[in-house]
Formats: sequence, structure tokens, C-alpha cells
Amino acid sequence: MYGMQLYNTLSAKQRAALIDEAEEERFTLSFYAYAHIKHPSEFRDQLFMSWDALGVLGRIYVAHEGINAQLSLPAPRFNAFKKLLDTIAFLKDVPLNIAIEQDNKSFLKLKIKVRDKIVADGLSDDTFDVTNKGMHLNAAEFNAITSAEDTIVVDMRNHYESEIGHFEGAITPDVDTFRDSLPIIERVLSEHKSNKNLVMYCTGGIRCEKASAYFKHKGFERVYQLKGGIIEYVRQVKNQGLDNKFIGKNFVFDERRSEAISDDVIATCHQCGSTCDTHVNCANDGCHLLFIQCPSCAEKLDNCCSDSCAAIVALPEDKQRDLRKGTHNNNKIFDKGRAHHLMTLKRS
Repeated sequence: MYGMQLYNTLSAKQRAALIDEAEEERFTLSFYAYAHIKHPSEFRDQLFMSWDALGVLGRIYVAHEGINAQLSLPAPRFNAFKKLLDTIAFLKDVPLNIAIEQDNKSFLKLKIKVRDKIVADGLSDDTFDVTNKGMHLNAAEFNAITSAEDTIVVDMRNHYESEIGHFEGAITPDVDTFRDSLPIIERVLSEHKSNKNLVMYCTGGIRCEKASAYFKHKGFERVYQLKGGIIEYVRQVKNQGLDNKFIGKNFVFDERRSEAISDDVIATCHQCGSTCDTHVNCANDGCHLLFIQCPSCAEKLDNCCSDSCAAIVALPEDKQRDLRKGTHNNNKIFDKGRAHHLMTLKRS
């Protein structure tokens, strides 16, 4: 293994150019699996070598507890990729969530990182069994149970995800991270541990997989989760002609940022308050804040989150680089729509 290339050698711009030249359709998909991986670093390197050879690009996390992957690959190599997954015992026949809307440039680099956990949950409680999860629901079953009066539907995603789209009647915790949502949900629903169905959903299912086990551990008796998350739900709704209970867009963690599920626009521009559900990153590379911006504000502020960032973008590129030297991205990058100057505008 030593001496072999285990990292990206092309920039995102170079990779984008190669994708254009190839004129080859790519699939965007995601999957996860909880498993016991004894040597995550070795497993990571093996994946990088085999997946890089197939032209896989994406963001993948590997940990002792399993794998969480969002990626794209050339469509003609999908079967080869699936066969490769099937050679790994805990990934054989793993469900693959194929994106509703395809974009050849959803990912421009292959990043496989070793992490402590495949989902940052902040849990230090080793007494609960993550495999003792809630009951899986397909789309038809989800529609049926969520219509019952004794059901509580909870969105396990973050505020900037549910802001642009969510299921009808769902509780959408106003949280920044998955770990923040767990104690809030437990506290708010503590009186319904035995008399209500607790039905959870997220983008692709991975957060609910752990959350359902956690809430069962905490004494909730009727715990359910949407299998495959929103992505698989929409696929089944379309294929089976079912009623769609999701309104708005589904936030996704790649260059597309979202997939349109219904025609409803339920969010507003963070700068002027007009109806809008388009997430963007501030054009100032020293900021890169994620927020919702309408076309009018984008034109007015040169695709930036503030006048100060617009002033920086107007400078020559070398001047912008000088301003960024020795610093990391502005802390606002982690605010994801909560930066003070945006919140002030949203409240006004």
C-alpha cells in the first residue's frame, strides 16, 4: 500500500473540466451502515484505492462504528461499484439511496475521512445498543401511521434543513446539530413515552437509525423511523403513485444543496424576507456563510451575505488572498443562516 496515491491530486476546477470532457452521466447516491470496523484507517485506505479507480467522488466518513457515504460515480460503473460493495461483508446488499435529481458535479473530490463517529451525536453513553433500533417504515406505512391521532412526527435534521422543507405536521426542532436535538426531543416528549407513536425521519435514514435506538434506550416504547429517509420516501411515492406528504425542498449535502420535492416554497430570503428557498454560500471565500438569498439580493450584494463581504469580493483576487492569509474561514461559516446580521434582517 505504501507509495500508492491515497489522496486527491486534482483541484475541484480541474475535476469539473474533466467531467465536462467525459460527457458521461454520473449517479449521485448515499448509503450508511453501522458495523464494527477494527481498523478504520486501513479500511479507509482500501476504499480510497478501489473507489478512486472507479472514478468515485464524494464525502465519506469511516469510524469504528461504521460508514456514512455521500458520493457520485460514472453511471456505466454503477454495477462494478455495487459488486465491490458486496465483497465487504457488512456492505453486501446495503440499500443505496439514489438522488432524486442528478447533477454530474454534485461532488468534485474524493474525501474519505476517519472520524470518531459516523454521525456526530455527542453521546458518551455506552449502555445503549445502537442495533436495537426502531421499526422501519416504507412510504406507504409512513403515510398511514402519520395520519393517526396518536402519532408524533419528528424531523431529526437541523434548522437550516427543515427551514426549506419538511413533512406536514412534523415537529422541527430549532437546532444547529443532531446532538442538540436529542435532549430537547426527550424532554418535550417525555409525557408520551408509552401513549404515542414516535415517528422520526431525516435525509437518508442514518440519523434516525441511531436516534431510534437512543430513544428506545430512554424508555420510549413505540419508536418508528422512515427507512431510507426522505430520499427513499420520494422515490417510493413516485413509483407507487402515493400521496406526497413532504412540502418544499429536501436539503442535501453536496453541490446541489437541495432537491425539489413539491412546488411549495416555505422559506424566505434571509436578507429581505421575500419568498425564497435557495441556499447559497457567501461569495467571499473568507466567509462562505450558508444562507438563503433571493436573486434580487444576490444581484445587489454580489452574491454575498453582507456589504462588508461584498466590498471584499470587489477587491482584486490577490488582495482577497492577502486578507485570508494565516486565517481559516470566518466563524460565520458555522452559523448556517444564524449570523447576527442575517437574523437582524429576518426579524425586521
